[in-house]
Amino acid sequence: MGIMSEFVEATERLTNVGPAVSIFGSARVPQGHPYYVLAESIAKRLSDAGFTVISGGGPGIMEASNKGAHFGKSPSVGLNIELPREQLGNTYQDISLSFRHFFARKVTFVRFASAYVVMPGGFGTLDELTEALTLVQTGKSRRMPLILVHEPFWRGLLDWIRDKLVAEQMINPEDINLVQVLDDPQDVVEAIFKHYEKRSFGPLPAERETMLNL
Repeated sequence: MGIMSEFVEATERLTNVGPAVSIFGSARVPQGHPYYVLAESIAKRLSDAGFTVISGGGPGIMEASNKGAHFGKSPSVGLNIELPREQLGNTYQDISLSFRHFFARKVTFVRFASAYVVMPGGFGTLDELTEALTLVQTGKSRRMPLILVHEPFWRGLLDWIRDKLVAEQMINPEDINLVQVLDDPQDVVEAIFKHYEKRSFGPLPAERETMLNL
């Protein structure tokens, strides 16, 4: 019943928020760090462009994302998770949800997002990135922009994917194109609009059916 209540509350509170972008990144980045400033700028631009911004609700990149959106034109959403350390909710959430279960929180990130923006981060960020990649690759989630921000941080991982996963046929060569790498905040916004220029931000009927079976 507790798990069900998390899904119900998320659905009730987020159904009408409009097109949204989920931003992931490290909880350990302090205010003033270049990554923090970059995330805040991206979130502000997305918010002013009409996108609700969804973060994990905690400190670091999550706080920067909520802060940028909070001072923009669209809602700032935090999907908070109960953890023994690191997760203290930030004060820039217009809509704040609390989860005890990681998978319910992950489904919420996927279900309501029209794009993912992935900032530098640790194991949690990598988990969220690979989860999104797997869902899109296997057709369990609709195709959407998966944007890695700050190329120098991601360069080694992308080289390893090409040199190992593609070269040893662990993934198809075209799977590397599921992600794009950008550095400029405005380029992030424009890439999302470009992806949707010939379709709506919301899921198509077939995509909605797929997501119901996520």
